[in-house]
Amino acid sequence: MDVAIQNAKLCVGVMARYRWHVHHRLSVAILGVLGLSLRATVTIFGQVTAPGRSGTSVIWSEKSTPAIRPDVSLNGLLRACSEGRMKLLVQPNDGIAPILAGIKSAKKCIDILIFRMDWKELEAALTAAASRGVVVRALVAHTNRGGDAKLRGLETRFLAAGITVARTADDLIRYHGKMMLIDRKTLFLLSFNYVHLDIDHSRGFGIVTRTAALVHEAEKLFEADLNRKAYIAGTSSFVVSPVNARKQIAAFIGKARKQLWIYDPKINDPEIMHLIEDRAKHGVEVRIIGSIAAHSSNVAVSPLSVMRLHTRTIIRDGSHAFVGSQSLRPAELDQRREIGLIINDEKTVKALSSVFSKDWLATGYDEAKDAVVAQTAVPDALAIAATKALVKQMPPLRVTLKSAIRQAAKRAGKDAVANGELKSTLKFAVKQAVREVVKELVRDVETA
Repeated sequence: MDVAIQNAKLCVGVMARYRWHVHHRLSVAILGVLGLSLRATVTIFGQVTAPGRSGTSVIWSEKSTPAIRPDVSLNGLLRACSEGRMKLLVQPNDGIAPILAGIKSAKKCIDILIFRMDWKELEAALTAAASRGVVVRALVAHTNRGGDAKLRGLETRFLAAGITVARTADDLIRYHGKMMLIDRKTLFLLSFNYVHLDIDHSRGFGIVTRTAALVHEAEKLFEADLNRKAYIAGTSSFVVSPVNARKQIAAFIGKARKQLWIYDPKINDPEIMHLIEDRAKHGVEVRIIGSIAAHSSNVAVSPLSVMRLHTRTIIRDGSHAFVGSQSLRPAELDQRREIGLIINDEKTVKALSSVFSKDWLATGYDEAKDAVVAQTAVPDALAIAATKALVKQMPPLRVTLKSAIRQAAKRAGKDAVANGELKSTLKFAVKQAVREVVKELVRDVETA
């Protein structure tokens, strides 16, 4: 019986810290198997969180905190944010180091939203933060494609480390947003997941900011999804699917006057494609790194050639940008939890534009287009030269034609010449003969 009681206490401690979202009868059944009544232990129905960590938790010491790359300045990162500026993270250039630096800087709390995670250093950093007294809350997606077992394993390890774990609802197709809040003062809004594929091998962006309004909205959203309550958008700059994403992104695109540079793996939303085409027809330069379902001669499109494309980013007129997890597709605008920011920070937008320019140059699109134009011009130049050469040879041809026409006139008789029949007949015959000769010449050149 003592063993059963110990097991029950462990089970209750884990379930309480898990904010377990299960039916009351399931909780009763679990505890019933252990020989205890629900009332004698803890009420699990609904959402209950017990503070503190279990004595059985795996405690990581400060020594186990992963090393930060020497080229990343923690003080510089936080100083930039505290001065009201935004910090742009560019993947794969910056790597995991800025995120580890943010976690190491936490004094009170960390809230992190996870769709995928396979970075052991990141998991260790969160565990180390919890071990030094930082309240760490992880909101883990209820599902992702092909990785449910890994998500459940991550939840179990977090619980053992004293991290409070919650799982998103299953009312939406996906909870695909990626963000982290440090001490409710610093927001990391990311277009990439915490996985090696996204961070080491893919183009991705992240925004680090201490802008109070954005941090507040992120905190509101985290609490709403943690407690499975409705989120009400409070600012147009914080873009959340399916709450306000379609409206805000459509408005953002519609305001373009000179330029739209877009990173998106596959654009296929009809409304958005119509907006993009409309902007292009009004003289806006539209360049898309990725793909779009609707082909248009007004829009330049090319895949990213230097690495895998994962980010969803739009740069407008060189002065505003959207960075987030939303692709311009119906499901990601209307049926999934996606999160993004609309920003106008001059340095950040300039940096994004610089990266896009380099990536666009690397696609070779402009070079290929110029080559096509040049190749098209070559036959025209040759044709002009050939025509001039042919004209030089025309006097003998003119003499030959005159002789042939005189002979045809004699055979046709005076009546045919007088009625104009001979003129039209000969004109048609000469044109037809010239066409046939030209075709033969072209055929001879192509097969030479």
